[in-house]
Amino acid sequence: MRPRPPILEADRELLRAGTEPLREEFRGGRFFVTGGTGFFGCWILEALTAANDAHGLGLSLTVLTRNMGALRERAPHLAAHPAIHFLVGDVRTFPIPSERFEFVIHAAFDSSREPDEEETRSTIVDGTARCLDLARRARARRFLFVSSGAVYGKQPSDLSHIPEGYVDDPASSESLSRYGKFKRAAEVLCLRTARETDLEVSIARGFAFVGPHLPLDAHFAVGNFLRDALAGGPIRVHGDGTPIRSYLYAADLAVWLLTILFRGRSGDAYNLGSESEVSVGELAHFVADEIDPSLAVEIARPASGTPPERYVPSNRKARAELGLAETVMLREAIRRTAAWYRNLPAAALH
Repeated sequence: MRPRPPILEADRELLRAGTEPLREEFRGGRFFVTGGTGFFGCWILEALTAANDAHGLGLSLTVLTRNMGALRERAPHLAAHPAIHFLVGDVRTFPIPSERFEFVIHAAFDSSREPDEEETRSTIVDGTARCLDLARRARARRFLFVSSGAVYGKQPSDLSHIPEGYVDDPASSESLSRYGKFKRAAEVLCLRTARETDLEVSIARGFAFVGPHLPLDAHFAVGNFLRDALAGGPIRVHGDGTPIRSYLYAADLAVWLLTILFRGRSGDAYNLGSESEVSVGELAHFVADEIDPSLAVEIARPASGTPPERYVPSNRKARAELGLAETVMLREAIRRTAAWYRNLPAAALH
């Protein structure tokens, strides 16, 4: 793993501006964060440290990790930040500290690496139970569970944007992946805790994202396309290019997560993602256009003629209730991500 550079100054400014309405609620806050070395976790830490540095908020951020050196290797600028402290342990069994934490953000589980079924269930469900136990013992005020759009199952081809209420459709259970099934079970634990205790619990259901810290070698199409383009091409689409996705930029993602933590209604879930849809084939051409228009795009097979698979959220609820907005559109998001990755050694792209 090669050290990654700090994020772009434009992104730090976006984080500072986006979290400005939360500044006084942040002040002096003690946060417990799981998944701090992953994509979501890194961006949560980027946002909190950016706000802390800009306004002297006196934050304390305890990050649970199985590997003490992982964040130091991946993002040394975060690991060396004086507000960040580490607790070593597994999310299912970590020792619960005796100190008080006002805010708990549970973002653990690497969706790019899905182990066997029991390991997946244990990590997601038992890990969530452990984090809720920590929050209760620490007398936390607010708890954010980072869930997934996978809880909806397969999106109907005639439903353009999937709303939060669709999870209540029993038929959707038939198409749930094991990841979606266990994320849904963990949500049930969170909602039960919100009903039965004073802990305010909100849920963020993530869809697809692009930005610095995104792995280029996992199952994320946009990451694979960026890897191919930055390595000189061709950009390879391992399908027919028809599936429909949408991509929220990582800095917007971090602002949305923290806003849901602080302003989301307890016992409620919010979709986390862009409504601006794009086919995977179009996405590959966008990446080529923004990095090197001369690059070839190779699509593995012709379209089948069946309705394209969709994975696109409705974010109306987040916009209407929390005032959230997408500020970096897809082409600019691709440019910013590529600019950040160009500061990495070439070997890190493979």
